[in-house]
Amino acid sequence: MPDLLDPLFLARLQFAFTVSAHIVFPAFSIGLASYLAVLEALWLWTRDNAYLKVFDYWKVIFAVTFGMGVVSGIVMSYQFGTNWSVFSDKTGPVLGPLMGYEVLSAFFLEAGFLGVMLFGFDRVGRRLHFFATLMVAAGTLFSAFWILSVNSWMQTPQGHDVNEVGQFVPADWWEVIFNPSFPYRLVHMVLAAYLTTAFVVGGVGAWHLLRDNRDRGARIMFSMAMWMALIVAPLQVVAGDFHGLNTLEHQPAKIAAMEGHYETRRGAPLILFGLPDDTAEETRFAVEIPKLGSMILTHDWNGEVKGLKAWPREDRPPAEVVFWSFRVMVALGLAMAAVGLWSGLRRLQGRLFDGRWLPWTVVAMTPSGFVAVIAGWITTEVGRQPWTVYGLLRTAESVSPIEAAAVGSSLTAFVAVYFAVFGAGVFYILRLMARPPGAGIEYGIGPTRAAGIMPGPAVGRRAAPPPQPEPGKGG
Repeated sequence: MPDLLDPLFLARLQFAFTVSAHIVFPAFSIGLASYLAVLEALWLWTRDNAYLKVFDYWKVIFAVTFGMGVVSGIVMSYQFGTNWSVFSDKTGPVLGPLMGYEVLSAFFLEAGFLGVMLFGFDRVGRRLHFFATLMVAAGTLFSAFWILSVNSWMQTPQGHDVNEVGQFVPADWWEVIFNPSFPYRLVHMVLAAYLTTAFVVGGVGAWHLLRDNRDRGARIMFSMAMWMALIVAPLQVVAGDFHGLNTLEHQPAKIAAMEGHYETRRGAPLILFGLPDDTAEETRFAVEIPKLGSMILTHDWNGEVKGLKAWPREDRPPAEVVFWSFRVMVALGLAMAAVGLWSGLRRLQGRLFDGRWLPWTVVAMTPSGFVAVIAGWITTEVGRQPWTVYGLLRTAESVSPIEAAAVGSSLTAFVAVYFAVFGAGVFYILRLMARPPGAGIEYGIGPTRAAGIMPGPAVGRRAAPPPQPEPGKGG
């Protein structure tokens, strides 16, 4: 049981709270920016104004999400100086430039073209506006690139030396940036962002389909989201397997904690459920599948899997946390893949928009991507303990010389302000999502009239008036 008045514990708790509140915004904005680029590309290709209406619908939500992501990210930067000054001093020569590159190459790209994307549709040509949308999407991906490079170096450090005052200094920037875990973690995070966005867009589309099955905008959202779930969720399972093998090679103690193994053995079972007990060094009430753990981790039925007892107690991550966060992430990932397959079968039957079970399931899974992302980051960061720079710098050696009262008071203030400010922001986003996406869409453009997709009254709201022609947009 941690000491609740320990400055180190409070500093870790504060950073865990702020990073958990922050990560949900970039996880959404990365995928949503790419979705907006696809929508605008489809509109340019087909000239079907339905895609443009859906673009306008999500554009506003993206702007609010992007703003909250920027604000919540700034707070974490200050914590490096207030609570983790020793860490900042020792790793600054390596991590400082990487975070600076993120601002210069990614944030400036996003912020520079965001205004054109949001307000420039009637002021610039169609191709220039599409280029701005692509640059915003590229900026979010560049941001993920640099941030994942920073965090991956902390997980698998290489390409550095240590100077006379104990600081890590870069010796080879290529090795620093493209450290051993970086490619796997970048792919895993970007796919997670796409799945998070897919289930938010799909959940909103499903909600409005349940109110009005003929809403064209809702059909576009739901169909595109289910395509993403069908294609990306299985890819994420494969990417997760490669990431797990990489982690086994470079951070085997983390894998032991994730799997709940305390004893080193060949032909290790896959522990589905159980209660890890770090004090007793065993997983109680384990539900196991014989030898499957070795097969998954080593691709050999009799492969050796190290248990936590292979490391001194002071070098082990807390299995009681990592074991369950990992299972939450995996369970939600498999559920997303199952929903994707279900939607694929319904599409083959020509009944994707019929029935209510699939839409209600997608509505229920709307927040699943956010939960999975947070669970994945808990697995990654808690599983790295007791190190901030794996194997080189301990967390206990990284904290600032501060009193528990100072950290506790700032943590209390963060919790109060975050729930007030970001709670209001999330509430506003939900209000935006409650708007019917099909309102005002021009029907009869392209193949829609021939397909019989016409506007109709929604359950629980006033029927929309017949669509009227509107002036052309763009330049």
